[in-house]
Amino acid sequence: MNGVTVPLAVPDRPVNGVALTIVILLFILVAALGFLAARWRRGEETGLHSLDEWGLGGRGFGTWVTWFLLGGDLYTAYTFVAVPAAMWATGAVSGFFAVPYTIVLYPIVFLLMSRLWSVSHRHGFVTPADFVGGRYGSRTLSLAVAVTGIVATMPYIALQLVGIKAVLTVLGLGSAENVLLTDLPLIIAFVVLAAYTYTSGLRAPALIAVVKDLLIYLAVIVAVIYLPIKFGGWDNIFGAAQTKLGTVNPATGRPAGVFIPGAASYSAYWTLALGSALALFMYPHSITGVLATKSRNTIRKNAAVLPLYSLMLGFLALLGYVAIYAGTKPIDLNGAVNPQLVVPQLFLDHFPAWFAGIALAAIAIGALVPAAIMSIAAANLFTRNIYRDFIKPEATPKEEASVSKIASLVVKFGALIFVIAMDQSAAINMQLLGGIWILQTFPAIVAGLYTRWFHRWALFAGWAAGILYGTIAAYNVVNPVTKANFGGSIAAIPGTDVQVYIAVVAFAINLIVAAVLTAVFRAMKLPEGMDITRRSDYGADENDPKVAEIQREYPLAEPGPTV
Repeated sequence: MNGVTVPLAVPDRPVNGVALTIVILLFILVAALGFLAARWRRGEETGLHSLDEWGLGGRGFGTWVTWFLLGGDLYTAYTFVAVPAAMWATGAVSGFFAVPYTIVLYPIVFLLMSRLWSVSHRHGFVTPADFVGGRYGSRTLSLAVAVTGIVATMPYIALQLVGIKAVLTVLGLGSAENVLLTDLPLIIAFVVLAAYTYTSGLRAPALIAVVKDLLIYLAVIVAVIYLPIKFGGWDNIFGAAQTKLGTVNPATGRPAGVFIPGAASYSAYWTLALGSALALFMYPHSITGVLATKSRNTIRKNAAVLPLYSLMLGFLALLGYVAIYAGTKPIDLNGAVNPQLVVPQLFLDHFPAWFAGIALAAIAIGALVPAAIMSIAAANLFTRNIYRDFIKPEATPKEEASVSKIASLVVKFGALIFVIAMDQSAAINMQLLGGIWILQTFPAIVAGLYTRWFHRWALFAGWAAGILYGTIAAYNVVNPVTKANFGGSIAAIPGTDVQVYIAVVAFAINLIVAAVLTAVFRAMKLPEGMDITRRSDYGADENDPKVAEIQREYPLAEPGPTV
């Protein structure tokens, strides 16, 4: 979702002292929790000196901790900022699709992720690339999945910073003329985040997620009850939104947005929802949350109760339409309209400063939780599937944990530099690309959970074809206002006028290439690689007596031959 920038006068934005104080106090509280989390459920013998302990929280999270962890992981600060921002700027196609996609998501989690948990539990897999390497006996295919995960995650972390930056901006911190003043609070917040993540690993965001979600639920429930009453009901709000989104934009000659998707938008709407649902649990941070659970039934229970977040997301999305009626002016430091500021500004304009402080703190803390999990997941990918597979195969568990801690710092500060040094829209464009790219790992991971029919080289070729098409197609989308490339994620299916989510077409190309080449390679009898998994691995649970035996038989992910 791209921001719409319309030059306005430079605003005079005073610091809101009360709201800022509340935000600082709550930030100090969660930072303290983050450091204390190092002692929470720590393994008595190993401490946090292994990826199982530092990177997966000891693989022992139960239903409620997992619910908060996955909720904090999937519903990020950028979700809370970007979804209503998209509703405010362009309407339901680019904003409200997030609600059905999160509903489609949970049956996928119920069916797929429990199988991934079981096989990972038996073989000590820490990352999805570990599984792919063990299933297909291909370090090259495993490397492709790992690199895709790391690259797709980096801009996702950067967007969490965009969420924090939106909060700081509406609070009055920052100046268009002083770079240090603008970014210093953001830098301090991320240094603290990096410190407690390094110290406590996955336990820190798991504990903080509880506080974050309680604050988010409180803010959203109060807003969706109080604001419609204040503005005379939803009829007024929807009427104002329909009028604004139906108004023709002089720059494009088209309506500003879509109030309710019509027939012309159906294909874009449902492919966005489906493609996003398929992609979300291919992100390494989502799988990290799944593998941190203590049993496969924990995952299934969460698939049943996580839709409560979708209900909240639906209310949150409608705040974009509320902001239209309220006449919210989301003015950035440079005097331009920035839709990402809509929700923070709405809270600041229409609630007492102390309550606005709670809501803004919830958004900022909502950035810290997923940023921590994402950096841990990316670090685990680097440690397991690059460092151990290609640099030091004999690395001990303690050395793996040390490397992963350092890698998590590098990932976080890389994202910080990305946001400070580059235009914000670059992070958004990269995140759009990330969604297209990460979906291309779906065939290797998900097909592998059910069948070994696909050939490893065919899966690699399909992955490459999907990445190549998706990148080129996304580059060719031009923003009608700014005329910049990477202007969106919707494009016509080649040879037709049907507008769809680019990732879905790339995924179809990926599957076709993988299927055709598998038939060819099998006919040529090319080596298929060693599969270290067994049929029984995919249904194992925490009390399975074979787990220890099989783990001894196959020490953690024996590297297979290269492709």
